[in-house]
Amino acid sequence: MQIIPEIAARRAALTAIRHDIHAHPELGFEEHRTAALVATELERCAIEVHRNIGKTGVVGVLKRGQSSRCIGLRADMDALPISEAADHAHRSTHAGCMHACGHDGHTAMLLGAAAHLAERGEFDGTLVFIFQPAEEGRGGAAAMIADGFFERFPVQQVFGMHNWPGMALGRFGVTPGPVMASADRFDITITGHGGHAAMPHLTIDPVVAGAALVTALQSVVSRNTDPLDSAVLTVTRFNAGDAYNVIPHTATLCGTTRALRPAVREATWQRLLRVCDGVAAAYGVKIEARLNAGGYPPTVNTVAEARLCREVASALVGAAQVDWDLPPSMGAEDFSHFLEHRPGCYVWIGNGPGEGGCTLHNPRYDFNDDNLVLGASYWVKLAEHLLPPA
Repeated sequence: MQIIPEIAARRAALTAIRHDIHAHPELGFEEHRTAALVATELERCAIEVHRNIGKTGVVGVLKRGQSSRCIGLRADMDALPISEAADHAHRSTHAGCMHACGHDGHTAMLLGAAAHLAERGEFDGTLVFIFQPAEEGRGGAAAMIADGFFERFPVQQVFGMHNWPGMALGRFGVTPGPVMASADRFDITITGHGGHAAMPHLTIDPVVAGAALVTALQSVVSRNTDPLDSAVLTVTRFNAGDAYNVIPHTATLCGTTRALRPAVREATWQRLLRVCDGVAAAYGVKIEARLNAGGYPPTVNTVAEARLCREVASALVGAAQVDWDLPPSMGAEDFSHFLEHRPGCYVWIGNGPGEGGCTLHNPRYDFNDDNLVLGASYWVKLAEHLLPPA
């Protein structure tokens, strides 16, 4: 590996930052302590700091030379509402909240890169370090964009990175095109006519209609979607009634839909509505389906930027250690909102085997500290590659 020696010398400091953030996790739009830590570290390096972008986001700006080129490098800061089960010294001190996805490591890696680039970076142009809040379902990227991110920081390309358990340490994964799916949440209300459980013929049972609807919705993907297109429709909640001898008046279903292409995303929703109409007619109930605002679009890497990232990662760890054109994940990522506005690429960095529950969103997960130096070195080499000195 072509690790940058000066970054390797900072390993203990980067680890301390990561452990501090891990011990004090904060949920989306509540990252006040984390944002303050990030701002302090950037200011220590004489990087221009902008606070409260998209509520709790932080942006650092570093200019050098005369070039008008401007690129964005993004890390996420928020934690998850999970109680940590691991017993390491830096375990969460906040009950019911932990960094179970590695955003503490992502933040520390980008801070390490920012510090090196401020002190020793050889580049010509403007670097924008994006520390985003609320990635975990609360729409932090969209909030930053609505707050005028692209008008205030006119980046021409934007890049992200996420650790990936199950991929060996020292490996990178780069996928041109769709790399993660869209994610949309839906709520369905079924209204019938409640009554006595002993006299079902005098009722219109929303539970029976709901059960039929759950089954019928499975056909949206299995029978209405091209097998060559990836899509998922999952009902995750079914609530109805609270007594043994009462047929309830209403039932509610909740779930998510996911797709890798915008057209499939929209078609899946329209097919869901049609199935709801059909079940309503068949069972004599009223069905209302609502798609929640704030869904995430597919994360789609532009091909040219993906090739640039592969080139940089190959120079860092060797071409044999870079997986190209990996199958996309049906998970979602709101970095997708940035990629809707600018070309860019979202890469995977291996986090190790994921043994002992060390997988994403698991209560025993922990970011691999051996990645801090590698990830920071990748960011530096990418920045210098994209903004070569005059």
